[in-house]
Amino acid sequence: MNKQLVRMAAVAAFAGLMVGAVMTAAAPARSQVQAAPSYVPIGVSSSGNVSTVWFHEPSSRQALVCQTASQGTGLSGIQCTSTKLP
Repeated sequence: MNKQLVRMAAVAAFAGLMVGAVMTAAAPARSQVQAAPSYVPIGVSSSGNVSTVWFHEPSSRQALVCQTASQGTGLSGIQCTSTKLP
């Protein structure tokens, strides 16, 4: 093969890669799958200085309960636990 033909083939390949890179970068963004759970509040209760809230995540059948206790002017802590529903 002659050197000029090899050079033209290399330039054509490089140009093709550059055009492909530009077209890929200009492609419209695709939507992403939402992987985070979507908890739905199902109940709230309060007694004295303790508050409790229940959540349900329908697709994974998970239940989540969180409880807070307040002391004085602020919260002393939040405790949560979850379980899979039958």
